[in-house]
Amino acid sequence: MPFFLRHVVLALLVLPLLAGAAGAQAEGPDPQAAADGASQPGYAAMADILEDEAARNALIAQLRRLAAGQGAEAASPAEQVPLARRIASATNGLIEEIAAEAAEAYRRILSLQMDSVSSQGVAGLAQATFDLGVLVAVVAVVMWLSRLAAGGLYRRIAGWAARAHGSAHWMRRGLATLGAALIDLAAIAIGWLAGHGVALLALGEQAGRMDASQSFFLNAFLVVETAKVAIRLFFSTRHEDLRLLPVTAEDAAYWESRASRLASLLGYGILVVEPIVELNLGTALGFVTGAVVYGLALALIIVVVRQNREPVRQGLRAMAERSRTRLANVLLGTLSHIWHIVAIAYAAVLALLLLLRPESALSFIIGATLQTILAVAAGVLLSILIDRAMALGIRLKPQTRVRFPMLEERLNAFVPAALRGVRVFIALLVAAVVLDAWRIVDFFAWIRSESGLNVIGTIVTIAFVLAAAFAIWLFVSSWIEHRLNQQAEADSMLAASRARQRTLLTIFRNAFTIALVVMALMVTLSELGLDIGPLLAGAGVLGLAIGFGAQKLVQDVITGVFIQLENAIYTGDVVTASGITGVVEKLTIRSVGIRDLSGTYHIIPFSSVDTVSNFMRGFSYHVGEYGVAYRENVDEVIEVMRQAFEELRENPEHAASIIDDLEVHGVTAFADSSVNVRIRIKTLPGQQWAVGRAYNAIIKKRFDAAGIEIPFPHVTLYFGEDKKGSAPPAPIRIVEPQSVDGGDMQSKAEPRKPQRRKTARRKPPQPAEGGQPDLPSEEEL
Repeated sequence: MPFFLRHVVLALLVLPLLAGAAGAQAEGPDPQAAADGASQPGYAAMADILEDEAARNALIAQLRRLAAGQGAEAASPAEQVPLARRIASATNGLIEEIAAEAAEAYRRILSLQMDSVSSQGVAGLAQATFDLGVLVAVVAVVMWLSRLAAGGLYRRIAGWAARAHGSAHWMRRGLATLGAALIDLAAIAIGWLAGHGVALLALGEQAGRMDASQSFFLNAFLVVETAKVAIRLFFSTRHEDLRLLPVTAEDAAYWESRASRLASLLGYGILVVEPIVELNLGTALGFVTGAVVYGLALALIIVVVRQNREPVRQGLRAMAERSRTRLANVLLGTLSHIWHIVAIAYAAVLALLLLLRPESALSFIIGATLQTILAVAAGVLLSILIDRAMALGIRLKPQTRVRFPMLEERLNAFVPAALRGVRVFIALLVAAVVLDAWRIVDFFAWIRSESGLNVIGTIVTIAFVLAAAFAIWLFVSSWIEHRLNQQAEADSMLAASRARQRTLLTIFRNAFTIALVVMALMVTLSELGLDIGPLLAGAGVLGLAIGFGAQKLVQDVITGVFIQLENAIYTGDVVTASGITGVVEKLTIRSVGIRDLSGTYHIIPFSSVDTVSNFMRGFSYHVGEYGVAYRENVDEVIEVMRQAFEELRENPEHAASIIDDLEVHGVTAFADSSVNVRIRIKTLPGQQWAVGRAYNAIIKKRFDAAGIEIPFPHVTLYFGEDKKGSAPPAPIRIVEPQSVDGGDMQSKAEPRKPQRRKTARRKPPQPAEGGQPDLPSEEEL
């Protein structure tokens, strides 16, 4: 089931039950009474209406509707009375009219006496029945003979249709079915002409004149048999290739017989039997005859509905199981249980309308049905087109997708939602047109009214505001996305500038989105008739209260904005903020996320940041301070350091990171056990640590090769001395393990000459790098 039918099916379910209300609302006083009254003076017409009980009851019902604001002369009913009240009033009017008609019919039947039926009327009825029987026999025989004579032509047409295969099969079948229908119509025309000849020449009271009963039959014969031809187009039982619907022979026979019986019962009963009885026996018996005919037709419909209750229920359940949405599943599942009740109620209401308003009910039902079918068909077609558009989606050119990577995704997310909204609007429009067809509401009059124009204007304005807001947001987001996705260039300054732009543009996009949503919401509420003045005032007071209660948050935001405007922090920088050093991984308008050397992630609000130390702004330095022994020649040490720098420059891995020559600051301090010499190497941002580690390794290798001592702590062992200044010998023995037979270990002591002092050495620690944090490069982080 198309999507939009899920929205209108509930309205369509109650339409048959309210069709009576539509008829009652559409009809004024009795047309015959009004016509009579129009040809007489006003007082005489009023007297005639009051004298006739049926016309009087109709006038009372009409006056009640006028009092309730439902009259035809009401200027704008849709503007004055709510829909529920109009439906209730129309329903009450219908019930009152039905009660009045039923009471009048019951009164006429009770007042009907056998002596009121004249013997002349009975004799006339008997003669009319005899003449009608002769006419029916003649017409039936002539039509049967005509069809019998055309039997060979039927078989030829069916064989021609059966010989077709492939795509031409259905075209041939359609042409063959149309040809068979034309032959049927020709047989009907021959029988109808024969009936006219017999009625005019043999059965009339005088030659060339036809009785009313015979005219009733011939007209009914033409209508009923033509309807049967239309039925055989779809359910032909004589030849399988001469029916349009692909159904089995059993189903075709079933539906043709039921439909033909119903057409014969209604056509001949209403167009022949009822007028003949009314003409000869009076209007009361004619009304009863019509009621019996409609009752029999309703009984036949009820039998057919109950016979097909289970197959239709299973078909609806299968459709519900195949549906993709919960709403369609629920509606179809509910309809599968109550469809037979709805169908029977629909047939009952139509029968009641035809019985009470025979002069206008048929045209009303045909017009309302055609308008309903056209509206639903148009809605289904539009819904299918929308479904196909949603399935196709939006495809952008490859160049556009490269420049705006998220544009296609955003469009494919928004356009289906917008199309779903259009489908809902189409469903509501179809439901409104259907309700207008059955005259439950005067939709087109409401559109022309002031309130209708206001509502439509409001809907159009809101749709325009939402579409414009989305278009502006899409344009701004795409432009920001285009700027954020530009290819990075080799120049580090440009890369840093893009990092800053990325942060600021992201913050701007979020702020712009919030502001645009708020503005669109305010305009929408204003168009809906809500006074946004108190809302704005309340928002101002609430904002002031939040400002006082969330000063820290406001301070975070303001500080973050100024930090970004001053280019203090970029995403990917190594910074020290609030005592924490690490790589900036996330930067928002309120806080900065830093991951330190140990991998711990810190979120630092900007309000707690007093100083920002950025190690990657523009360029960096590796500052190295190296201590040598006092005995070393400083000039020789500096020369070795320059040679180490040249070796570092020859390394392709680090040469690109060095952007200037070696800076030698000379001797910076005479320490306790060393002379400190400092140098500085200018590098790209973030490369100072990698360059420094590589330079330290080369310095160690060069100093060892040149015999330059790097001082380290000494330990002196003191064994004491006497007053004369002589020291006792140190009892030192060196014990060495020696393997002997049997696996036992023995030691051999060799006395050695005692010494006064003994110096022990230990491995010195690595020198510090001028106080710089020993952070790894970005790749290692």
